Amino acid sequence: MSYTYPETLVSTQWLAKHLDDPKLRIVEIDLNSQAYDRGHLPGSIFWSAMTQLSSNMTLNLDPRLIAKLLSDSGITNDMTVVTVHGGYAATSGCTFWLLKLLGHQNVKILNGGRQKWQQEGFPLTTDKTQVTPTRYPIPDLDSTLRITATEVKKSIEQGNCILLDVRTAQEYRGEIYLQAPPQADELAGHIPGAVNIYYELAHNKDGTFKSAGDLQKIYGDLDAQNKLIIPYCAVGGRSAHTWFILKYLLGYPEVKNYDGSWNEWSKLANSPIAN
Repeated sequence: MSYTYPETLVSTQWLAKHLDDPKLRIVEIDLNSQAYDRGHLPGSIFWSAMTQLSSNMTLNLDPRLIAKLLSDSGITNDMTVVTVHGGYAATSGCTFWLLKLLGHQNVKILNGGRQKWQQEGFPLTTDKTQVTPTRYPIPDLDSTLRITATEVKKSIEQGNCILLDVRTAQEYRGEIYLQAPPQADELAGHIPGAVNIYYELAHNKDGTFKSAGDLQKIYGDLDAQNKLIIPYCAVGGRSAHTWFILKYLLGYPEVKNYDGSWNEWSKLANSPIAN
């Protein structure tokens, strides 16, 4: 068994050979720039998952802001963007989903991310990457890749979906709300009926994705039910990463990311919660 769309992943060897490709932009994504500043992949730029791709625990889905980020990064709509995660594996798949949501066609993930690059002895640099700003067109969002809370509730009522909670077991059980035990009026738990499969189970110890066969063992029961699969997490990042796995590595036809995720669901009036 092989990946459905293997071309969406690139190896460290492939990337090392394409570092000087003018039509390729390497984007390193992490929670902060500390590791990037100490040394980064040659020619790469940095995006913050906390301040550029999200804010206030919500993913940034404003087409104007994302178009400006792409423009400032010297990216044109015909460039290939290679996403590279740092210490948080979900950032590569989340960025892939976000760029696809905005209609960018050529997106790939470095399999294993920065961890694999360093393990295999490829170079890092502290040289500042020089980019020429572009004018990236403001795109329309592809609504087929995501699902809203209203649509989630409708799908639950109709019984035609599988809710996939990709958070930790502690979050799923309600012991953790976002990043700490629930406080005051914070409601922890999960959407009733959701299956809990932690997103990092899809990775090997070296940060690479598990084989298609192993991924099928993890997620196969979901696809067998022939229903819409709705991954969610806390703010939509980990679930977007799982969306990539289900859609591009396993080829499941009906997958939509609930990017509002628990940060939204737990605050909505009359939203059912289990723990």
